[in-house]
Parts: sequence; structure tokens; C-alpha cells
Amino acid sequence: MKVALPILAGAAIFTDVVSAHYRWTSLVLNGQATQPYEYVRQNTNHNSPVTDVQSNDFRCNVGGLSSGSSTKTATVNAGDTIGMALDQATYHPGPTSIYLSKAPGSAASYDGSGPWFKISEIGAQISAGSITFQNIASHTFKIPSSTPPGEYLLRAEHIGLHGASSPGGAQFYISCAQIKINGSGGGSPGPTIQIPGTIKASDPGVQIGIYWPIPTSYDVPGPSVWQG
Repeated sequence: MKVALPILAGAAIFTDVVSAHYRWTSLVLNGQATQPYEYVRQNTNHNSPVTDVQSNDFRCNVGGLSSGSSTKTATVNAGDTIGMALDQATYHPGPTSIYLSKAPGSAASYDGSGPWFKISEIGAQISAGSITFQNIASHTFKIPSSTPPGEYLLRAEHIGLHGASSPGGAQFYISCAQIKINGSGGGSPGPTIQIPGTIKASDPGVQIGIYWPIPTSYDVPGPSVWQG
């Protein structure tokens, strides 16, 4: 699916294009990327990654837990195909995951402390003598049809594994969007995890050398994908 991407205004355009770091900045609705940070919570660490998986910053990036009130909430339907877009393509090799967490009230006031479940992932392609990951500028996915209605945080995560052979070397590029899901529901999302809490720095999908010896298998960190 092709996605039309907006352009970040000003001098940041040149800076980000030549940078090896990147940010999830836009929710994709009806095949079009919305304006940067219209529905995605603004972070405060520019395009730097999170490396501490036990920090609360691991939920929605640095500053992402305090910018909900200034972020719009998009209305979508269960079963819709939507997406998340970055300000530039993922430069580093690694997997992508999309999570949802249901807010007890409004998404804007939710801190993400409840359970999270995964609805999409892009893993590794492994063949004889090689391991590769997709280089993406956006990722589209389906909201599972039986997702219970309500307001949610939607968390996009890309892990840079280029330096992950050493402890704490994995780089997590994270953003949270705010969505309201309409539909009849009926599903029981799971398995669920806590963020932070479940994923550890020593997990084999987090601390891993991808260059030598070349891995013969790779499991994306986190739970299995809920199909709904």
C-alpha cells in the first residue's frame, strides 16, 4: 500500500534526511499520512532512541507521557487498515511492532500503564548465510475486527539492532498515537504484556549480534500478534 507522506517544515528537513535516526511522526488514515504530531504524541528527545527498556520512556518515548492533552484522537473502525509513518526510512536493521493499549477513559489522559497487546509485526528474512530486515518509511496494518470499542494508545516500535550485541545496545524508536475504535467488539485481546516490565534487555531478540555469527533464527521481542 502506497502512503502519501507530509513534509516536516523548516530546517529540520535537511537534518533528518542525513541522520541515521528517525521518528514515527504521523498516523496514516485512508492511505494518507496525517500531519506530524497531529494524532501522534510529541516526544522531547528529537529523533534519539530509547535504550532503557525498564524506563517509563519505553512506553511512548521521552516526553510522550505528558503530551497527550495537546494531541488529537483519531476515530477509526475495527477492521480498518491504518498505519504509522516515519519522518524518514528506518536506517538501522531491525524489526517493527505495533501495539494497542485500551485507555480506561480518554486516550489523551492515559499513561499506558495498563496491558498492551500486539497487532502487527515485521520480522527478519533469513536465508543461507544472511539475515535482513525491511527498510520502511511507513507501515500499514489492520485493526483486528473484534477489537473492543474504546479509546486506545497505539504504539509503534522499530528496534535498531546494529549495536545490539552488547548489553543496552539495542535502540528503540517509539511513538504513541491516540485513536478511538468503533465497532461491536467481542474479542479478548491477548497475550498481553506490561510496558515497561515484560521485555528485558537480555532477551534474545533484544541483545543479539546480527553480523557474525549470522543468526539462523530470530524472534521479534514481545508477545505473539493478536489476530482478533
